[in-house]
Amino acid sequence: MPLSMNREVFITCAVTGSGSTQDRSPHVPRSPQQIAESAIDAAKAGAAIVHCHVRDPETGVPSRKIEYYREVTDRIRDADVDVVLNLTAGMGGDIVFGGVDSPLPTVDGTDMVGAEERVAHVAECLPEICTLDCGTMNFAEADYVMTNTPGMLQAMGRMMTDLGVKPEIEAFDTGHLWYAKQLVKDGVLDSPALVQLCMGVPWGAPDDLNTFMAMVNNVPDDWTFSAFGLGRNQMPYVAASVLAGGNVRVGLEDNLMLGKGNLATNAQLVDHAVGIVEGLGATVIGPDAVRAKLGLKKQAAIG
Repeated sequence: MPLSMNREVFITCAVTGSGSTQDRSPHVPRSPQQIAESAIDAAKAGAAIVHCHVRDPETGVPSRKIEYYREVTDRIRDADVDVVLNLTAGMGGDIVFGGVDSPLPTVDGTDMVGAEERVAHVAECLPEICTLDCGTMNFAEADYVMTNTPGMLQAMGRMMTDLGVKPEIEAFDTGHLWYAKQLVKDGVLDSPALVQLCMGVPWGAPDDLNTFMAMVNNVPDDWTFSAFGLGRNQMPYVAASVLAGGNVRVGLEDNLMLGKGNLATNAQLVDHAVGIVEGLGATVIGPDAVRAKLGLKKQAAIG
């Protein structure tokens, strides 16, 4: 297997995520202002793309409120640094069953809405990129299922394409890549596509290198891919993805620390990733180069 290292690498910072990390580190941003400021700091540190979720400002609980997304994107667009906006569209597909003896009705934590509502903030804010979680998966929690049916993915994918927003396919396992290729074949998504390989998320693809390379080898040659690993494997995956020909993602959505016991900021994680990429002999590219590479449209929010 020849080494096919990527020499021009973009870094995505996943700023806050939707996990229950808000009380595990003081650096996890909650309010729209905090999320935007953390994203701006990450961009100044070298991130070409910022991937944003939103949270309730008081509790830190993940949210889908359009006004929070609008404030985050407005603040980032008004900042003195350029960066590519990437908003999640993964919220609204969560089922929490009632347990093995009585799975129905579903219980607190369930958040299931239609395709149009799941994409409403994308239509309002018009980022360059938004995510498309390309399959259904059991997560670490006993009775929680991330639910993305083929019909839902077709509907959401068409909406994103019609909006001129590039979907970032999030592939948590090999079957997700298989279906992503079908969406392109069916004309739901444009080709070449953009894919994020999500490694080590229980119970998706484990983060061993054999599984990672199986995922990489299933990405079509003309697609662009990025990858990340969770927790302590976040920085090793910066190197692994570059060496495999891809780009990288770091940030507090996936990892809270730089070294044992050292809680990090998003900017610190990005800065560390820049050092790894450049130490490998590659160049970190900026947002304009990313837009040219991926054919992105820089749009303005509605209203």
